[in-house]
Amino acid sequence: MTISVLKRHLNDLGTELESEPEFQTEIEGAVFEGAPTGQFEPASITVLNRAEKSLARFPLARLTTVGPRTARWAYGALLTEAGKVPGAPQIRMTGSLAAHVAMDEAVMALVQGPKRTPHRADYLRVGAELEAARNLFEAEGWLENPASYHRSPDPLLPEHVSAKNGWALGENYRRIYWNSGFEARSIEPGADRWNAFRQNRTASAWVLEHEDDRPRPWIVCVHGFGTGAPFADLITFRAAHMHHQLGWNVAAIVLPVHGSRRPSRIGGEFFLGFDMMNSVHALTQSVWDIRRLLSWVRAQNPEKLVLHGVSLGGYITSLMTCFDGDFDAAIAGIPVCDIPALFSHQAPIHVRERSVEHKILNGNAEAVHRVVSPLAMPTLVPQDRRFIFAGLGDRMAIPTQAQALWEHWEKPTIRWFPGNHVGYLWSSKVSDFMDATLESL
Repeated sequence: MTISVLKRHLNDLGTELESEPEFQTEIEGAVFEGAPTGQFEPASITVLNRAEKSLARFPLARLTTVGPRTARWAYGALLTEAGKVPGAPQIRMTGSLAAHVAMDEAVMALVQGPKRTPHRADYLRVGAELEAARNLFEAEGWLENPASYHRSPDPLLPEHVSAKNGWALGENYRRIYWNSGFEARSIEPGADRWNAFRQNRTASAWVLEHEDDRPRPWIVCVHGFGTGAPFADLITFRAAHMHHQLGWNVAAIVLPVHGSRRPSRIGGEFFLGFDMMNSVHALTQSVWDIRRLLSWVRAQNPEKLVLHGVSLGGYITSLMTCFDGDFDAAIAGIPVCDIPALFSHQAPIHVRERSVEHKILNGNAEAVHRVVSPLAMPTLVPQDRRFIFAGLGDRMAIPTQAQALWEHWEKPTIRWFPGNHVGYLWSSKVSDFMDATLESL
């Protein structure tokens, strides 16, 4: 973008922004990180916010933040992060690692456009839902005993399952379907909205099975945000390698509102977003659906059983271990474990500040998410069967998320790799770690 085009766009934008009440409110309450109170006059704040909002409208302009953000991460990592994330090795700054970080920062810059910014009505609605949920959850005793919030599903019997064959990336797989049977309680805020997602009522998983009758080990895989299709998740979990070279059967769940279950064009759009009660219902249904899938897998008499998830799936894997400890291993890859904290870290400054003003963050969201937090409940899997891998340059599931889970899990085996959020896909450190873990069981 040329300077002249930017100036013209800023001038054209001025009248539009001045006429928006929401923009005026935002200016009056603006706070700049690192700036002493009173350093900026209202006129200066207005100019800066106009410039910021103007640039945010252009995806390529937003990419100009990648370089400075990557440099800031490198500076902070060398001085602080490397020495303050227990269990992580000293970061060795290389061109490859910096490129990994820049890749994550570019993705974050592109997805944080103005169309995804909450409106005034969204803050009011979400704030009201979370406050009502907190009051309800406290009255029901669910905040004090988060596990009691969850209901136990019926086992998934053979007669409940339908199947068809599929093909992706040279692999023949079986797709199984069943009625989820999950409904959010009608007394919970956001329940009607969640229960209205009709496609989400049918749960599914894709399965790679060996044709012989001898007992086989099974690995149940939980995908990350936005995926849930076999062609992507075959790569995500190196499923062909696990199946053919290591001899495992693979069952990969499709999470709520993902893949064929999505109610909109974008998979996972209603799972993680500003409607935070959706996240509570989504995580609760994820546990419900996986517990049913596990009952089906156990009916196949597995020789061994491993639960493995990545990113959002790492969160759900760790949450699952609060209800089921009968695994030979639970492996959380590049895990998230605290959604309100991650939202606070990743959100633009003005979104974070307005969320605090509307009592969304710094109180209600954190309290309500206790019922779906793997950090609020003890894990049932023995310590020597817990495994984690995480990226030192991950800017999406930031290293402090993996570190928090590692601490809560009583410091189990963890493998750090020098890469970003998706860097595990080509990291030999991670592939060797996974192979060694499975072969040791």
